[in-house]
Amino acid sequence: MGWPPAAERLLAAAAVAVLCLFLASASATAQEHRQRALAVQPSQGQGRHHHRHAYAAMMYMGTPRDYEFYVAVRVMMRSLATVGADADRVVIASSDVPRDWVHAMREEDGMRVVVVENLKNPYEGNLGGMNRRFKLTLNKLYAWSLVDYERVVMIDSDNIFLQNTDELFQCGQFCAVFINPCYFHTGLFVLQPSMDVFKGMLHDLEIGRDNSDGADQGFLVGCFPDLLDKPLFHPPENGTKLNGTYRLPLGYQMDASYYYLKLHWHVPCGPNSVITFPSAPWFKPWYWWSWPILPLGLSWHKQRWNDLGYAAEIPSVLIEVLMYIVIITITRLARPQMTKLCYYRRPEKQSVLVQGLIKLAAFVAMVAAYTIPFFVIPCTVHPFMGWFLYLFGVLAFSSAVINAFLLPPLAVLTAWLGMVGMLLVMAFPWYHDGIQRILVVVAYAFCSAPFLWASLVRVMDSLQTMLERDPFFPRLGEQAQETEFSKLY
Repeated sequence: MGWPPAAERLLAAAAVAVLCLFLASASATAQEHRQRALAVQPSQGQGRHHHRHAYAAMMYMGTPRDYEFYVAVRVMMRSLATVGADADRVVIASSDVPRDWVHAMREEDGMRVVVVENLKNPYEGNLGGMNRRFKLTLNKLYAWSLVDYERVVMIDSDNIFLQNTDELFQCGQFCAVFINPCYFHTGLFVLQPSMDVFKGMLHDLEIGRDNSDGADQGFLVGCFPDLLDKPLFHPPENGTKLNGTYRLPLGYQMDASYYYLKLHWHVPCGPNSVITFPSAPWFKPWYWWSWPILPLGLSWHKQRWNDLGYAAEIPSVLIEVLMYIVIITITRLARPQMTKLCYYRRPEKQSVLVQGLIKLAAFVAMVAAYTIPFFVIPCTVHPFMGWFLYLFGVLAFSSAVINAFLLPPLAVLTAWLGMVGMLLVMAFPWYHDGIQRILVVVAYAFCSAPFLWASLVRVMDSLQTMLERDPFFPRLGEQAQETEFSKLY
């Protein structure tokens, strides 16, 4: 005797709820493991010996990507030790930065952490949409309060140091690079700490000095409006410090976009010392999906591999792989029952609306199969590991869709195969320049479009065929009624 229909629905709902709880628990556990493991990595940097100079970065909370920027700051600061920087490494951290993070940076990385209160941004109303993440960037002004040092190089976390830049400490009271032809960039600048200058800047905040962008760059451009007319910095050979303000050569802030045009660096006004990534937040170099879309992301991960490692992500990676294996196994074993749940309806109750809803559900399920894995992968995992997890996750969820709706596997996985091909096309290492690379990618996408369209048509035809054969699927627990058609087979 079969289960009552109500019990069948209750059982299915319970199974879905258990699966959701499992996914939520796995995600929370993975995040906890990442933070704990990263906090106990062995130190490879210098100790807290006091120097006359310092490289400083800031860290504050309140953005959707606080953890990612925490990882980025640690990697960048450790890279300074790798290139032999002879200076202290200082982090200006807001008071709400987690204690575990502060402890790791102090004890494990050998950095000096200066805890400060967030400066109120009087220009917050000028920040709209995604730019609200810059609300607390005025904390950079605290760099002028580091009066224990003769010179400070203030740097953003989205920098990669290619070589030692200690000659910057010979620059004057303020020095910065002009990436934009009219406005200097505040991702790296040199300053001479001074409490008088710091208090003057706080006063300017109170009176509301003009600020073109509502963040730190617009404010500092207003403080040093004549920097464009200043001479270019050339470090004196005798090691003496200069006075005044100077423009820094472009090689100290090489915008990553310059690389993608030629697929190699062509910055004549060197030295080519620092790469910066002033791009959209979703394409910062530490995100696994940035490669091979933006090939320089692999350089950042190479630096992290040398300085910090990936032990923090291993538990979450193993959990995800196990989760995908479980999904593939369960959906394969439960295929007959899932089919009956999805497709049985009484013939007299079928309608065009019901059939349309089933087709829509199948389409939404396929889209979800390609999007869910993207959001459950640790953001700062190595690109090779991240893309493997994504493709494996799409394969697992696609198998669930295929078995639930009895769809042709090749049609559902056409987009998966096309994505693998696209990655290979983008990662091809022997393009002459970025233009050629873009043209090949566009040509590949153009040639792939008919196959994607044909696969979608094939999926819709398969669903229609299954709906027309609907009367031959019995209710769970009931015996299938033999018909003259079925006897033929």
